[in-house]
Amino acid sequence: MAIIKESTDRTNVSGQPEAFIRNHQYNFIKEQALALVTAHATANDAEVLSVLRHLSHEKVFAMFPALTEEQKNVLRPLTAVKDTNAAEEFLSGLRPYLIPFPTVNLDNLKRLFPKAKRLKGPNLPAMDFHALSYLSWQENTNRFLVAERNGRLQTVSGQFGASRKQGVCMICHKHSSVGLFMAKTKGANLDSYVKHGQYICADEAACNARLTTVDRLEKFLDRLER
Repeated sequence: MAIIKESTDRTNVSGQPEAFIRNHQYNFIKEQALALVTAHATANDAEVLSVLRHLSHEKVFAMFPALTEEQKNVLRPLTAVKDTNAAEEFLSGLRPYLIPFPTVNLDNLKRLFPKAKRLKGPNLPAMDFHALSYLSWQENTNRFLVAERNGRLQTVSGQFGASRKQGVCMICHKHSSVGLFMAKTKGANLDSYVKHGQYICADEAACNARLTTVDRLEKFLDRLER
């Protein structure tokens, strides 16, 4: 594992809204919006719907410790969501406020993984960096993962074997098709190594789309750091 300081280009283009929503937060907000759609389609009790709207509002606002009034106004329309069209319109309105994953290029990735010879890297131009909580890709049997923590890019690499196994992913904590990620870390003795294995999603894009908290992602990184 490596933790390297990299420049994170997140400068807004002049006139663009200030981004404040991270991918996992957007996914959580999306879950709440879809839950309200389901509630309106199945519940007839106005009081129950009112309580559900209030709970969704409280849960979403709790994810942001210091919202400005402008940011609150961006999130408030959640409680008005009643059907799929309204949910899609609300979520589309959040897109300009999404914080993208830090800009990286192949040279950055080669510095982050100095032991990986002939690193090809992922297809960066095809990626939506606004939809990433972590960057991951596979080369042969090797899986590479990059995450940002406290302004630093933290990396993990190891062997990954995809399988038809269904299980709970260590990163997104959702039930999906998983594979075993095996990373070798330094042991207690200077020249000893220990292998750590964790089941994670075989599809990293789907994992990013399901991730509603980064707590388990950070635990995944910490466990492989030992």
